[in-house]
Amino acid sequence: MGYRVGVDIGGSFTDFAIFDEQSKTLRSLKVFSRPDQPGAEVLEGVRGLAARYGVSPGEITYFTHGTTVGVNTVVQRKGLKLALFVTEHFRDVLELARLKIPDMYSLLSKRPAPLVSRDMVFGIAGRMLADGSIVEPLDEAAVEAAVQAASAAGAEGVVISFLHSYRDGALERQAKAVVERVSPGLPVFCSSETWPIVREYERTITAVIGGYVQPRVSHYLGSLQSALKDLGVPADPRLTKSNGGIMTAEQGKQQCVQMILSGTASGVIGASYVAETCGIDRCMSLDIGGTTADVALIVDGRPQYGVGERIGDFQIFIPSVSVSSIGEGGGSIAWVDRLGVLKVGPESAGSRPGPACYGLGGDRATITDAFVATGLVGHSDLGYNAVHVDVGKARAVVGHLAERLDRSIEQTAEAIVNIAVSGMFSEVSGLLSRFGVDPRDFSLLAFGGAGPMMACFLARELKMREVVVPPTPGVLSALGGLIADLKNDFIRTLYLDLGPGAMPVLKEAFAELRANALSWLKDDQGYDGPYALAFSADMRYRGQSFEIDAALDSESIESGRFEALAEAFHVAHEQMYGHADRTAPVQLITARLVISGKTEKPQFPKRKLRPGRAVSDKSVEVFLDGAKCSVPLYRREALAPGDTFEGPAIVAQDDCTTVVLAGFVASVDEFGNLRIVLGASA
Repeated sequence: MGYRVGVDIGGSFTDFAIFDEQSKTLRSLKVFSRPDQPGAEVLEGVRGLAARYGVSPGEITYFTHGTTVGVNTVVQRKGLKLALFVTEHFRDVLELARLKIPDMYSLLSKRPAPLVSRDMVFGIAGRMLADGSIVEPLDEAAVEAAVQAASAAGAEGVVISFLHSYRDGALERQAKAVVERVSPGLPVFCSSETWPIVREYERTITAVIGGYVQPRVSHYLGSLQSALKDLGVPADPRLTKSNGGIMTAEQGKQQCVQMILSGTASGVIGASYVAETCGIDRCMSLDIGGTTADVALIVDGRPQYGVGERIGDFQIFIPSVSVSSIGEGGGSIAWVDRLGVLKVGPESAGSRPGPACYGLGGDRATITDAFVATGLVGHSDLGYNAVHVDVGKARAVVGHLAERLDRSIEQTAEAIVNIAVSGMFSEVSGLLSRFGVDPRDFSLLAFGGAGPMMACFLARELKMREVVVPPTPGVLSALGGLIADLKNDFIRTLYLDLGPGAMPVLKEAFAELRANALSWLKDDQGYDGPYALAFSADMRYRGQSFEIDAALDSESIESGRFEALAEAFHVAHEQMYGHADRTAPVQLITARLVISGKTEKPQFPKRKLRPGRAVSDKSVEVFLDGAKCSVPLYRREALAPGDTFEGPAIVAQDDCTTVVLAGFVASVDEFGNLRIVLGASA
């Protein structure tokens, strides 16, 4: 028996969730993030566990970690200087992309510069057709010349992405061997090995992003492994993945593209677990940290998945938990433009210097400072005593903006909050419209350091049925990594007309995927427990440009019942678009298999409800909804299952502050969650 530790690095704080395997209890901790020294915050937190809870490094038996190193590398454009080898006459694949501009409503919108400049893109003779046949052999002399030219231009790595390599990576592997022979030690990345999807741009940009971040991520993971070992942690770290699963650190060094969205995925997995435990069938998660606000839809305890999530200026086409960034975080900076208009974000104060109220040198007003200036936040220390809130500094920086706007400090602070909420409302409305769902049917599960602080404001605008705040909302992303299953995706592009003749090929493809999946789980991950297999395929009607993923029945695949597979697609198409054509021919483009190995989950204690009125700790003066008023402040640790109270009110705890607005009634359920209902009566 020991302790299982989950870690999530955010823009301001790094969060720790600690599960005691013997007592089955969950604890948490926060330390400042260190973007100047990635990984330093993890080591500081491990030491803090010993100081705060008496958990020695040697007692940590399981360690999971979500990191933003890959994302930050792309956003800050601090990755490798890459050369890109493509099929001759296809040098413009990154420049052309999908011919879309970032903002379709702005005439001044510009597409970002590619991660590989065009002078570092080299065309190589050699041609494979869409059926996998080679009509022109690879020109190895051209590869040698390209390597020499790329090296002379300062290339630190090479990405190889040839036409139709999703069918067969033979030409890419041949070119890779030439590069390794000519320039030993130069990192080489093949698109067919990174993620062999159909469509040239999508496969190429995914491989480029993987190669761009791989050395930096690999170095970070290696340093983390060594540091944890030096501290005496016996568990080798596991990493949360973009698809909501986990993998070993060694695998992460080689396949870092699979973990590039690990941070956002962890939060949604944690939220899904809470929603499933509480029986919330329709839920929208709201994760607000120091830099961004992210939302995801959770139905029946399961998050939604997709491809094409955005990494900075680019999309990456790997399976991932579908998360949308909808606004600013608690550290987002408020400012007045040259026309005298108050705006919020996107620039963030991060953890260093952070909001002015942190007292670490921040001198610009942030959303957190605005909440402090209104009196809604600042009645206790933040981040497990990591921050002593300086109300005077918060009011001073908000005051600078107030002078320019000719308003009071409180009015300016509330305007900052309203602007941030307005931006979130606009983005969430678009997201919900895209999925065709009504927000009034959903609960809003708020977490992150600033999520509970802002959730009621957003729920009030969207008229959502309730806000749910888990017991330790500030570290739910860390909990998500802790409870994530071992999980991996396997694909094979087939391009088949779905019919009797396609079934032997499809059956063979899924058998190969199944063998690869079991080998990954048992041999690579060292897992020998129960597992689950999920079969699906990307399909479309013949003539359509894009396909959709449809879940498949393994029995139908084995028995060759292609009609059942076609019907699965018709149903999926009907659910998404409202219609289906069961007489139209169907094409199966890509076979997919997801394998999951179950990990141990902490069981939240269920306590008996004892209905009663909650007792406040004290009353505090706040500025809310345009007026000063006195509201009760409750201590989260003093609230018991069954306690109720009405808004407006404040709930303070170690990792966050929850603001309950007028018109809401809050109660504590049997799992210790705050259930804040709009329009209820006590």
